[in-house]
Amino acid sequence: MTEQPALSILKGHTVHQRSIPFVHRFKYGLALIDLDIDRLDEASQQSAFFSVDRSSLFSFNRRDHGARQDAPLRPWAEEQFQNAGVQLEDGAIRLVTFPRHALYKFAPISLWLGFGPDGALRGILYEVNNTFGETHTYVAATPESSRHQHGTDKAFHVSPFFDVSGTYEFTLKRTADQLSLVVATKTKSGQSHVATISAKSSPATSRAFIGVALTKPFSTLGVTAAIHWQALKLWLKGAKYHSKPKQSPVRTTIATSRSAAPQTAPIPETTA
Repeated sequence: MTEQPALSILKGHTVHQRSIPFVHRFKYGLALIDLDIDRLDEASQQSAFFSVDRSSLFSFNRRDHGARQDAPLRPWAEEQFQNAGVQLEDGAIRLVTFPRHALYKFAPISLWLGFGPDGALRGILYEVNNTFGETHTYVAATPESSRHQHGTDKAFHVSPFFDVSGTYEFTLKRTADQLSLVVATKTKSGQSHVATISAKSSPATSRAFIGVALTKPFSTLGVTAAIHWQALKLWLKGAKYHSKPKQSPVRTTIATSRSAAPQTAPIPETTA
């Protein structure tokens, strides 16, 4: 088995579509980083435009994730995996997330991928953040499969235009050079929202980071602005506003495997 580089770039796009009570759709290009949390020193040496725990054009700070401390990330991640009965036996943990860009970062979702010593994916942490500075983690074991599906009750306030009700269905497919994620929100009225990420892996070179800065600004610096812009458009369309509830002290939810679950309805190719 060939060892993956400490750091890679994933370039692609995200699509969001609301279906209830009206259709609202948007699509943005994005760029993510995929890094081994045990090889951060090595990752910081791959490009002059990327650093770890210090300022650069792009960077990664440990305090943006997990326990939000300047401390090793593995103990926190292993504790979350163990909540779902996932034992990694010192296998690699890779974190797919938005990098900091010019001192700013907001990551709506980050994926922690936990592997066994044989390189097989054993568990996933879906680390979700909202614009109020709150975070919640959905954790799931991953039975041997190339396509992983998990379901759980929604337990975290993400958007003021959706209440905290219904269920999430996560569908993740990851290969050595490609990642696909679908997060579908379902309520009693049906599928209310779908968010997708589709991205391909590329080497984390200095030229690649400069290209990201020039061609995909909404992936990092503009992600919060894009969220508020789409919120304004929803408000103008008449979407119901839901006040943010007090966050539950329980910050981890177990998602269960749904390998036999029906396919999530695809997002039709319509304009926003």
